[in-house]
Amino acid sequence: MPIIALPHVIKMLVCIGMVSISATSAAETFGPFAIVESTPISEIWINAGFYSYHFQKDKGFNNQNWGLGGEYRYSTANSIVVGSSHNSVRRTSHYVGWHWHPLALGPVHFGVVAGGVNGYPGANNGGWFPIVLPAASFEYKSVGANLIVIPYVKDVAYGALSLQIKVKLY
Repeated sequence: MPIIALPHVIKMLVCIGMVSISATSAAETFGPFAIVESTPISEIWINAGFYSYHFQKDKGFNNQNWGLGGEYRYSTANSIVVGSSHNSVRRTSHYVGWHWHPLALGPVHFGVVAGGVNGYPGANNGGWFPIVLPAASFEYKSVGANLIVIPYVKDVAYGALSLQIKVKLY
């Protein structure tokens, strides 16, 4: 499995964002992707943490990242998230962030989550640090899922796919 460094992920996200912004003004599609029109909505979702698939199996990471989180979707392309979970290095993490999903392929929306997280000793001595991660989201009626790509960052993150199952309260 190739290792993706954080600077490469950030460059990729900036390029996607620039192309998405120009594509939004030029058309309602971007290749096979539809541009998600940001329409106001008001939904509250809850989740019980994450299940993470770590790329480096020999490190003994915790895959079952149980916790409690909430998501407020204020538009069809944007939401605010906050929560806490037992992280991959078996410590408590808190997170806060903004999901922006401007592209869709059928019912799956693609974009990024940007915000902050704590609880990882290799990053800021366990304190808060910023994140910008590729993400996808799927929702059907009152159930949904978020998939977040966590890249390899030396001594901080070892790469994983994290799945979060969520339930809509209203």
